[in-house]
Amino acid sequence: MSGVTLNHVIKKFGETQVIHGVDLDIKDGELCVFVGPSGCGKSTLLRMIAGLEQTSAGTITIGDRDVTTADPADRGVAMVFQSYALYPHMTVAENMGFGLKMNGVPRDVVREKVLEAAKILKLEDYLDRRPKALSGGQRQRVAIGRAIVRGPEVFLFDEPLSNLDAALRVQTRIEIARLHERLGTTMIYVTHDQVEAMTLADKIVVLRGGNIEQIGAPIDLYENPRNMFVAEFIGSPSMNFFNASDLSEAGQTLLKPGSDVFGVRPEHFNVVDQADAILSARPDFVENLGEYALIYCKTDAGSEFIVKSTELQKFAKGELVHLGADADKTYCFDGTTQLRV
Repeated sequence: MSGVTLNHVIKKFGETQVIHGVDLDIKDGELCVFVGPSGCGKSTLLRMIAGLEQTSAGTITIGDRDVTTADPADRGVAMVFQSYALYPHMTVAENMGFGLKMNGVPRDVVREKVLEAAKILKLEDYLDRRPKALSGGQRQRVAIGRAIVRGPEVFLFDEPLSNLDAALRVQTRIEIARLHERLGTTMIYVTHDQVEAMTLADKIVVLRGGNIEQIGAPIDLYENPRNMFVAEFIGSPSMNFFNASDLSEAGQTLLKPGSDVFGVRPEHFNVVDQADAILSARPDFVENLGEYALIYCKTDAGSEFIVKSTELQKFAKGELVHLGADADKTYCFDGTTQLRV
C-alpha cells in the first residue's frame, strides 16, 4: 500500500492552464474524494496520477517513487472508469483476469485471484456469464473486480456510479466503502455528487477552476467551510445566503465586523417568535418528502431560500413565518472575497 503526494502540479493544454499548482498529500490507506462542479479539473487531476495525462510541471509520488514521467503500467495503480469497458464476448471471469493473462501470469494464479475478487464482490454466481446478462450494477462490480485482481497500490475511481440508477448508486457506494474497509488500500475517487463525497470519504478535496478550495474530513467541511463556494457545495440542500437587508434587527447583530453575507443551512432554521427571529419570510412552495419537508420561502427583500423541517404544520403558504437559528449554526462571509469571517 502507498500514499500519493502531489507537489505543485500544473497541467496546461496548449496555452490554457487547467490545473494551477496543486499540492496534496493523500495518506497510505486513505479514501480521498475529489469533488467539484463540471470542469473544475478533478478528472484531469486523476488522469495525471494515473499517467493518462502528462504533467506540465510539478511532481507526483506514489509511495516513495517519483512517477511523474512513468508509464501508466509502471505506477502501481488500477483505474475504474465511468464506462464499464467490458469485453462483450468474454465471461465475467475472463474479463476480470484478462489483464493478468496478458501479462503472462500463470493460469492457476489468475483463477485464484479472480475467485478471490469475485468473493469480495459477491460475483461467484456470475463468473460464467457474459456482460449482456448482467445488470448495470453487476457490470460495474466486474470492472472493480478487474482492478482488484491486479493488486494495485492505489485504486482510482473516475465517477464510477454515474451510469447507475439511484438505488444502484446507493448499493454500489456501500460496496465500495466496504471494499475499502476490507482491503485498506489507498483509493482516490472522483465525483461531482457531494452526497457520494460525504458518505465515502476519509478526506475530501474540493476543487474549483483547477485550484483546491479546501481539504478536510467530510464533517469538517460541512461545519467549517472556509468560503461561500465550499459552504454552498457541501450540504444538501445548499446553504442559504442573505444580505443585511434580509435580516431583522436581531439577525443583523449576528453579522460579524467585515462581513456582509449571512449564511444558514436549511436544516438549522426553526420557527420562533418575531422578537427572536433573525429573518421573516413567506413560504410559496412545499416539497413534502415524508420524513421531512423542503419549504421554499421568500423574504420581503426578495431573497429566496429553503427551510428543511419536520414541522410542516408551522408553515402556511403565503403567511409570514418568523425564523431563528442557533448562533453557532450561522455563518458570516465577506461578500467581496467570499471568505468566511
